[in-house]
Amino acid sequence: MATVHLLPGRHRRIRDGHPWVYRTEIAKITGDFTPGDIVDVVDARGAFVARGYINPQSMLTVRVMTLDPRETVDGDLIRRRIERAWRSRQRLLPDTGSCRVVFGEADFLPGLIVDKFEDVLVIQILALGMERWRETIVAALEEIFRPRGIYERGDERVRELEGLPQQKGFVRGEFPTRFTITENGLQMIVDVASGQKTGHYLDQRLNRAAIRPYARDARVLDAFCNTGGFALNAAAAGAREVVAVDSSAEALAILRENAALNGLQDRIRTEEANAFDFLRAQDRAGERYDLIVLDPPAFAKNRAALAGAIRGYKEINLRALRMLREGGILVTCSCSYHMTPDLFAEVIADAARDARRRLRLIEARAQPPDHPMVVGYPESHYLKCYLYEVL
Repeated sequence: MATVHLLPGRHRRIRDGHPWVYRTEIAKITGDFTPGDIVDVVDARGAFVARGYINPQSMLTVRVMTLDPRETVDGDLIRRRIERAWRSRQRLLPDTGSCRVVFGEADFLPGLIVDKFEDVLVIQILALGMERWRETIVAALEEIFRPRGIYERGDERVRELEGLPQQKGFVRGEFPTRFTITENGLQMIVDVASGQKTGHYLDQRLNRAAIRPYARDARVLDAFCNTGGFALNAAAAGAREVVAVDSSAEALAILRENAALNGLQDRIRTEEANAFDFLRAQDRAGERYDLIVLDPPAFAKNRAALAGAIRGYKEINLRALRMLREGGILVTCSCSYHMTPDLFAEVIADAARDARRRLRLIEARAQPPDHPMVVGYPESHYLKCYLYEVL
């Protein structure tokens, strides 16, 4: 087994629970290895720090599998980790019909995502070292879940950064890739072949339900609505009108299907538009709402994009705050890790200052327990969902 020697002082973050060894932290590598092999990581004095798989092509050169020198990384370990992740979901979630079963590094299976949509599993293998365990992973999933089928969504650029091709398709069984799931008591269409990410954004489902107490008899605007998760929950809770805005005609078509499936088509009106432009036009037209949801895509996918992201978040929150009536509710989200919770709160406060509105924080929410946030691994806390009352 090859050994990765860290530069002085670079071991502390790993021992504190961070799962990545960056290329710039490595002093030298001794011994022979093939990319994807398991290696030991030692500090500058030669003391054991971690064990993980190596890929010199990646900036994340070693992804940590264990901090225990007695633990062997093998197929049994992979299976045990999957079983432990599933037990955690069963214990912590009110409903495991559709959920994230494995969340990569946060479940100590770096580079592996497994989503469960009723009796269908969708996998993403996003790292070379985890690709080595593909058949072990699939066999374990078949035995634990007995799914109708397994589909792969490996159409992510990060695979190319790992030296892997993008790919997607059936892994086990064949089935219609477009079907419905139940989320918060609502029927939702999922397309595991063509939908966003693995077919549906599971990380917002509890936050979607959380807006229901504020939606009754309200006029609601759902900006960046995608297939309508927030809009449907607002309508189901008794909103008198929901305006759902997105730039994707395909997403809005699915939203309308979802609305019809749930008998909510008369309460939801869709608008195909750039959400920034729509918010600006509505503000200038003097439109008013009781509840506004802002759930944009990630504005800051890397640190270099942060300054532009701050401007974008401030713009949409400023427009929303100007359109909310006194006592209205702002539900504002960010899925950008680089937009930290404190920074996100500062941006909203800045927008409120410019809009001359005072706010009361009702709830500071995050991702659900099936997207666990691990101490020592701040990147695992990426989703913010804040609910404010306009005073």
